[in-house]
Amino acid sequence: MEHEFKISSGGKLDCGRVAIAGGGAAGCLCAYFLLKAGFDVTIFDIASPLRTLLPTGGGRCNLAHAEYDYRELAKNYPRGEKFLYSVFSRFSTADTIDIFQKMGIKTYTQENGRIFPESNSAKDVREKFLGKIKNVKFVREKITGIDCIDTGFKITTALNNSSGRKNESRYLFPRVVVAVGGHSSLGFMKNLNLKIIEPKPSLVGLNTDKKMPSGIVLKNVLSKDLNIKDDILFTHFGISGPLIYTISSIKARENFPYKLTFDLYPEDFELQNLLNTFPHKDVKNILSKFLPLNFIKTLLGEISDIKACKINGKIRDLILDKIHNFSVNICGTNKGEETVTAGGVDLNEINPKTMEAKKYANLYFIGECLDIDGFCGGFNLQNAWSTAFVAANSIIEKYCK
Repeated sequence: MEHEFKISSGGKLDCGRVAIAGGGAAGCLCAYFLLKAGFDVTIFDIASPLRTLLPTGGGRCNLAHAEYDYRELAKNYPRGEKFLYSVFSRFSTADTIDIFQKMGIKTYTQENGRIFPESNSAKDVREKFLGKIKNVKFVREKITGIDCIDTGFKITTALNNSSGRKNESRYLFPRVVVAVGGHSSLGFMKNLNLKIIEPKPSLVGLNTDKKMPSGIVLKNVLSKDLNIKDDILFTHFGISGPLIYTISSIKARENFPYKLTFDLYPEDFELQNLLNTFPHKDVKNILSKFLPLNFIKTLLGEISDIKACKINGKIRDLILDKIHNFSVNICGTNKGEETVTAGGVDLNEINPKTMEAKKYANLYFIGECLDIDGFCGGFNLQNAWSTAFVAANSIIEKYCK
């Protein structure tokens, strides 16, 4: 069923009305700023607002990262670094902390720089946040199209009714902010003729051709390809964990298969001295001081059961090579695990000082629908907060002129 355009009272578009496509972190913070400035805000989202906030930080809500130099902060984004210079100079990590304190959400910083709410509860953050934007109109309909028209923008939505039929509605707004997440289809923007970089999984586990015992965690493993260290988790599909998330982000647009090489124990240890000191011990028991026992068995196979006194120079070097040059072929990503995506609206389409589309006045793009993605640690939420502010501030300044 198709409905008529839904227009503000008086039969004409109200210049203070703003539509936001997407009720995630970016969309809701943009609404927060616009509401404070007196705008009439409508958020379109088929699902519950701020639902994507709940799993962040393992349910604790990693709000931001304690990097206060905007150029250093921007280095944590494999895509979008230079674009974000302008954005972060306008709304920084300190601004993020300040805004959440004003919402009644106090924060603390871990030793690794990750910033969390004192409650350690994403649910608590969501409830307080929603309480601050309770005057937003939430429309639980899926946007299927956005078109530019003479008076602004036409938004088309669809909603299945109880009979299974699609109810289609159309709305007119003088300005629109697109804040859909990276997992959302961007097909509804096809009529806008904007360049879209195909989204690819990022911050995701990697499928490997070589399987190790599932559930094993190795600490401070070195990626020899990228010269970065962090923890690895071996899973039923391959490898995951903090180091792998970073690698998957950096290599998000690399074609499969590709090879990765790791130093599983990058600290110095004199294997020959250990073999001489414990000649009657099995190799696996000697190495268990450095690596998990069941991992050693899989890594070295029959060699792990050989007594130290039986190890010659050739076998010793083979053991060291397997530890310091552990390689796997990456054949894909673990579907459904990705935290964010690499891709979205090409940044050349957007003015970083306003988040406005260069081709369309009063059309803004924020958050993960842009070709911006960061590493783990609060960086992707910081992108959401900062771009939301820049867009809202641009709308407010333009309206007040």
